[in-house]
Amino acid sequence: MLWNTIILAVFLIIVAFYDVRKHKIPNWLNVTGMLTGIFYHLLVNKLDGFLFSIFGLLVGLGIMLVLYVFKAIGAGDVKLFAAIGAISGTLFTLYSIMYSIIFAGIIAIIILIFTKTLLVNLTLAGLHILESIKKKSLTPLDEFKNNISNRFPFIYAVVPGVIVTYYYMFIEVVQKVQ
Repeated sequence: MLWNTIILAVFLIIVAFYDVRKHKIPNWLNVTGMLTGIFYHLLVNKLDGFLFSIFGLLVGLGIMLVLYVFKAIGAGDVKLFAAIGAISGTLFTLYSIMYSIIFAGIIAIIILIFTKTLLVNLTLAGLHILESIKKKSLTPLDEFKNNISNRFPFIYAVVPGVIVTYYYMFIEVVQKVQ
């Protein structure tokens, strides 16, 4: 458990460094995270650990792939959650995704409030959604995303999402047991 946490923390620190500086998560880094998680769990818990890691990887990959198809996140973020899944397993990954999406929404609202574009962007988003429905095409939403919307590296939401997940899954459980 301790090594698992250390591996995840080191991995996220390195990923955050790359994503903040270059707005891209290198494939070699995500693959390294996935392989490290798989081999660690295989070494420690044999076949059960291997399956734990593979299922976590597949869940992270699958859920985030849906968000990628709708262009809500980048491909690097999909692979990032596959690596988080390989390191931490299915349940941790599910909670991390949920909390990361919540934090992303909070960050987006803060950005919109401080740039004083909240009402303008909400109105434009609504109009583009209606146009997409009318045309039965995602092209208007793509145009909105590429030209109008405010963007930020998803890692800003992932790190607090993982921290909150860790707190609720491990710290609070230990406190309740004591």
